[in-house]
Amino acid sequence: MVDSGSKSSAPRKRADARRNEQTLLDAAAAAFVRSGVDVPVRDIAAKAGVGVGTIYRHFPTRADLIVAVYRHQVEACAEAGPALLASSSTPHAALASWINLFVDFLVTKHGLAEALQSDNAAFQTLHAYFLDRLVPVCAELLDAAAKAGEIRADVEAFELMRGVGNLCIGADKNSRYDARRMVGLLIAGLRLH
Repeated sequence: MVDSGSKSSAPRKRADARRNEQTLLDAAAAAFVRSGVDVPVRDIAAKAGVGVGTIYRHFPTRADLIVAVYRHQVEACAEAGPALLASSSTPHAALASWINLFVDFLVTKHGLAEALQSDNAAFQTLHAYFLDRLVPVCAELLDAAAKAGEIRADVEAFELMRGVGNLCIGADKNSRYDARRMVGLLIAGLRLH
């Protein structure tokens, strides 16, 4: 009986831990958008409704938290691609929606680029991870739109993502610059008709 009870409570703890971690990641992501990656941990804890100790149990260092948030958001963006392709009216519409998510990902990274350039070993593999997860998703969306005859077929995923990234640089520093509008013009320009 005791073994049976401990087995049933162990998965529940893991599910609770996953939910807590998810809540922490969402709260940290929102705090990073609002205040940058140097936001006080107590602010993240308050937003998540947990104590500071809970954050440090899940993420012993700020770098661990930044990496986890970044990976969490990359995964969300990667998972959105196939879902959008399945649910959108056209492959081009799916591509445009995914690119909008990608823009959100890029323009909300206050301080992240600087943190990623630091000497911290935790950040060294993130760029490769980002490319490994997102370039294939973008390629799938581009291929589907090209096969449907909606866009030109000679656009490579890395090129498009790099172009979108370049259009997003400095978007938070100039209120007259609308990165989303510029990216929208780029995506519209891919159309064949």
